[in-house]
Amino acid sequence: MAWRNEPTEWQEDGDRLTLRTDPGTDCWRVTAHDFVQDDAPFYYREVSGDFSARVTVTGAYADQYDQAGLMVREDESTWLKTGIEYVDGGQQASTVITREFSDWSVSPLDDDPESVSVRVERTGETVETFFSRDGEAFQMLRQGYLTEAETLSVGMMAAAPTGEGFDVTFEDFSIE
Repeated sequence: MAWRNEPTEWQEDGDRLTLRTDPGTDCWRVTAHDFVQDDAPFYYREVSGDFSARVTVTGAYADQYDQAGLMVREDESTWLKTGIEYVDGGQQASTVITREFSDWSVSPLDDDPESVSVRVERTGETVETFFSRDGEAFQMLRQGYLTEAETLSVGMMAAAPTGEGFDVTFEDFSIE
């Protein structure tokens, strides 16, 4: 595993990664905001071919757009992030697919669960994102085209675009 944009505070203990997001961090390209930002902490490894990646996320979300989950990345302009994002006072299951321009979809989680499991599956150039409140029954959130590149960076990411940072714990990260 390696860091891209290593956060100031983090610790790894077995299958648990805890970190505090640095303030003002995000990954986004152009759409609706006319800026490019690419400084969110991302802890990853290289994966070739098809895969299924999964992690359980627990975050102390407090500020608009606080987010944590999985990222799949080819380069600075081709990537996906999916997980939980704090929007308008509540948690949303969120996916952003970026191919030069970011697009974003969300689905409200009315009960603001303590933890959510997130999964990304890649088959060829197609990616699908899923979330689960109990770690067993997953619901599809998004399907889309990402890239034909054979090898991608896959791992955990978190960001605090508007706030002072927040604490997040990732558990049971796996790639099959």
